[in-house]
Amino acid sequence: MRKLLLSLCALLLLAGGTMAAKRPNFVFLVSEDNSIHYLKLYGYGATTPNIEALAKDGLTFNHAFSNSPVCSVARSTLATSLLAPRAGFQYHRKSAMANLPKGYHPWSAMLRKAGYYAANNSKTDYNFVNNMKELWDESSRNASWRKRAEGQPFFYMQSMGQSHESSLHFSQQVFENEKTNHDPAKVKLAPYHPDTPLFRYTHARYLDRIQTIDSQLGNVVKQLAADGLLEDTFIFYFGDHGGVLPRGKGYAYESGLHVPLVVRIPKNFAHLADHQRGTRTDGFVSFIDFGPTVLNLAGLQPHKLTDGRAFLGKNVSAKALAARDEVFGYADRFDEKYDLVRTLRKGKYTYIRNFQGFYPDALQNNYRYKMLAFTEWRELANAGKLNEAQMQFHRRRPAEQLFDVEADPHEVNNLANNPEYTKVLADLRSRMQKKLREVNDLSFYPESFMVQNALQDGVTYGTTNHKEINRLVDIADLALLPFAEAHKPLAAALKAKPPMELYWACTTASVIGEQARPLVPLVKKLLTHENLMVRMRAAEFLGSIKAADPMPTLLGVLNTAKTEQELMLTFNAVVYLRDYKGYQFDPEKLNLKFAGGEVVRRTSYLEGAPRRPDRKKPNKKK
Repeated sequence: MRKLLLSLCALLLLAGGTMAAKRPNFVFLVSEDNSIHYLKLYGYGATTPNIEALAKDGLTFNHAFSNSPVCSVARSTLATSLLAPRAGFQYHRKSAMANLPKGYHPWSAMLRKAGYYAANNSKTDYNFVNNMKELWDESSRNASWRKRAEGQPFFYMQSMGQSHESSLHFSQQVFENEKTNHDPAKVKLAPYHPDTPLFRYTHARYLDRIQTIDSQLGNVVKQLAADGLLEDTFIFYFGDHGGVLPRGKGYAYESGLHVPLVVRIPKNFAHLADHQRGTRTDGFVSFIDFGPTVLNLAGLQPHKLTDGRAFLGKNVSAKALAARDEVFGYADRFDEKYDLVRTLRKGKYTYIRNFQGFYPDALQNNYRYKMLAFTEWRELANAGKLNEAQMQFHRRRPAEQLFDVEADPHEVNNLANNPEYTKVLADLRSRMQKKLREVNDLSFYPESFMVQNALQDGVTYGTTNHKEINRLVDIADLALLPFAEAHKPLAAALKAKPPMELYWACTTASVIGEQARPLVPLVKKLLTHENLMVRMRAAEFLGSIKAADPMPTLLGVLNTAKTEQELMLTFNAVVYLRDYKGYQFDPEKLNLKFAGGEVVRRTSYLEGAPRRPDRKKPNKKK
């Protein structure tokens, strides 16, 4: 009898040890180009019964954010848990791949090393150097958790492209003849959108796409249930960034960054989440946090360089999560269109820093303007048929913006100059300045410089050049001062020797605008500077205030430049000055030494070519 009892005890201990060693599975179901503004789960939008079913058995996040409003940057951030401007992969589309820090591995690779099966179906779109065989056991349209070894824990990611921006690239004929399931007359347009039949139709059509996503998501959940895996699996549903109507994807507002996130909590691992199923949290999370969260739930430690923090799992209480109220965002180049925006959401306020605010949001991006609504919006602006909120997209932006997102969820009422918010503005400005220095933001170097010097290891390069980056931030922040205070230090910066200081002094003068006219004599001296990007910025400032015709200088830069990045940066200025300042530019005078990559989109646009600019290259002059 004693031997029998001992045997039973041994079996129970063995069983207990097996249960203790069992680890949860993870499934990421990702809808492309989808902010919170299109789901009824978040107050308005399409009814999504399958997503809502996940919410009933899980946790809904009221404040989840992509760190970037565009795919490759957002997905690179998600895959690495590193802030893109810190690591060097902040540009969409990549003109050069960034290396991750030595010894640093994307967290799916860390899961695999710990025994997980990792499958991706199938979008990657990474901006960093990677070994796909390290990241995934399989990455294809046929990838599935069903190919793993028996009993092996898994991480499965599926991207659902039916809500992608391209789904709204319909023709005039489609608009006139194809009906939508959602009634265009009943949609709620953002206040910055013109109330036209086309905008209403586009909005309704997108709500239809969200329901298609919901159906596809439901099919995956059914497969998990059929395989007996549902209660062993954390299911994360989220958008890969915001979108997709105009001023969504590609723009660092709530519409581009604030994404839906629902995490279904499995019964067998409910002890790992300090939340009741079917509840919501106001705690702030962003893409840098997803990797540490999965690793924590799997009982693994993230790399010490990781920027994010776990929001579920061991040692993460519901109270601690609820106290999190700050998130950092960034927007740089999108295809051929450059910008430099940094955002800080703190509680109910969003602070936006526009480092190149002289460029209007509406600046040409060929892919954006394939959407009929985008084109109509521009036509209405040119015809003077928009109200103040609708016109903001087409004007230069202030250096800084402050929005109360609770009172103004669509961010049209800038409070930065309102004396009632002086303390809030000062606090968030200070937090932003501190964050840029902590990150060692590499975007304070032009992309042409960064590709040549920083991509071997962006994190290390930023750390090594911390003082120089701080100096460049200081010059950029002169735009926040009254010009009477900024004049002397900005003039000193225009006499400096380091090219990057000159580059930023000219850029800051453009942000200040007409008030910076006293700097014209100093800037004119830089039109022949040996650094092409200094020349470009000097010409851009002079052209922006009509102090000199910038096009001869810019044409000379274009015909001298030897890299894709130099050309793209210069073409951005050319398009801005032609379209918004009225200067003439003759593309027949181009004699480019390089005409590949995103450069094609700019040359096609300037030539007025009717072909798809992202498919066919223009003839290169000999």
